[in-house]
Amino acid sequence: MKTTFTAERAIDAPADVVYHLLADYREHHRPEGFLPPAFSDQEILAGGVGAGTELRYTLTTGGRPRVVTSRISEPEPGRTMVETADGILTTFTVEPWNRGARVRFDTVLEDDGLQGLLTRLFAPRLIAPLYEDELDRLEKLAKSHRALDAGSHAAA
Repeated sequence: MKTTFTAERAIDAPADVVYHLLADYREHHRPEGFLPPAFSDQEILAGGVGAGTELRYTLTTGGRPRVVTSRISEPEPGRTMVETADGILTTFTVEPWNRGARVRFDTVLEDDGLQGLLTRLFAPRLIAPLYEDELDRLEKLAKSHRALDAGSHAAA
């Protein structure tokens, strides 16, 4: 059974800066960066920036910790990044919007049987505040981050 969730926000910062922050798991997309306290114990297994990154972290929702191992791909570098884990697929999309960026998180959770039903019933209540907090933190960091030079994401 699939459960989908979307969170979206306009951020008053350049789209390339926002995407850079999302793609950089070494410095920014981590518990010590903009991720909320529900994320902990992150370990980079390969790469660290954008496509080819593999990582493991603990996600605690509803008081229950879950160790997640993810792989990162970039179907559209600079615009779309996908984080794939067992039963979890999250797509991060960043588009220029007005003078800033529009950021969207689309998550698909897949569980079978009773767990799938419980996920469908409770995940939105757990994920909504988590994503709002993450977007707040991402926005704050993006507004304070300097503009990137052309090609910085590829070189990072």
